[in-house]
Amino acid sequence: MGKVLIIGAGGVGTVVAHKCAQNPDVFNEIVIASRTKSKCDAVAKAIGKPNVTTDQVDADSVPELVALLKKHQPDIVINVALCIIVVSLSRGK
Repeated sequence: MGKVLIIGAGGVGTVVAHKCAQNPDVFNEIVIASRTKSKCDAVAKAIGKPNVTTDQVDADSVPELVALLKKHQPDIVINVALCIIVVSLSRGK
């Protein structure tokens, strides 16, 4: 498939990132982004693969989401942030 952008680095985001990393034929690049970059970095370190990178985003901010999407140009976005973030993601198109 290509590049996946995972928004959220809590419990669910951690599981999603690990599962994506277990399928490198499908997800050859993984970007984990959250408000707290140190959480993303910890997840990436735990996965321990060079194709996993991190970024910081305030998913309540439409301009930040647009910039993140333009920067990484993912093939798919998996939103596991708070459910209120869905509104911001849908506006970020």
